[in-house]
Amino acid sequence: MKAMIFAAGLGTRLGAITQCKPKALVEVGGEPMLKRVILKLKDAGIKEIVVNVHHHATDIIDYLSANSYFGIHIAVSDERDKLLDTGGGLLQARNLLEGEEPILVHNADILTDFDLNEMMCRHEASASQATLLVADRPTSRYLLFDDKMRMVGWKNITTDEVRSPWADDITVTATRLAFGGVHIISPDIFKNLAAYGLKHGEKFSMTPFYIEKCAELIIRGFMPEKQYNWIDIGKPESLIAAENIASRLQPTIRRE
Repeated sequence: MKAMIFAAGLGTRLGAITQCKPKALVEVGGEPMLKRVILKLKDAGIKEIVVNVHHHATDIIDYLSANSYFGIHIAVSDERDKLLDTGGGLLQARNLLEGEEPILVHNADILTDFDLNEMMCRHEASASQATLLVADRPTSRYLLFDDKMRMVGWKNITTDEVRSPWADDITVTATRLAFGGVHIISPDIFKNLAAYGLKHGEKFSMTPFYIEKCAELIIRGFMPEKQYNWIDIGKPESLIAAENIASRLQPTIRRE
């Protein structure tokens, strides 16, 4: 299995912290988030990784080089000319990722310790084009899943807006789960991404792509069997909480 790490974001919610460094190199527990994610992927047996760059791109490229690419093959997808968001960024990296193997996609700002191998095995045993880490946790925007954990839509609970290619009765009874910023895609999804990009432009997010294509593609949610930690370090208050997790490894998510 190959992997892609999204490390191109501006990190604007972190304010002054990311004015002089990329969010991917923000430290948690004394270690840059990018290192934490790379080593997590490496520990899961992944030896080929693509990292996209935009904000303070040279800092990330120099960091990877200075650390001898952590002993594995790490390629850089350069978005310095234009930040392409998650979907556009994944599509631009297509030539670095194409092959027969699935691709594990991980946001650089997600600190989590769930078992990646469990997720990888679940994806490879299924007929899914995408497998998404999801959890029953508070958020304002939820993905919607049927009783077989197939994605059927999206809902904004603040506005009650629902988006889905399925009939209304499916979304009304669907389970609402929050996306965790880690997903696995099959390589044949690139043709759908390319068609979506032609329709919507080269800059687009994976979430609306999944929403539009969830009737055409098999997209399933994945919930780890064991208790695990998860946090998005993208806000100052989250960064403080992440330090506590890194130092004490206190559980933050449970599967009920």
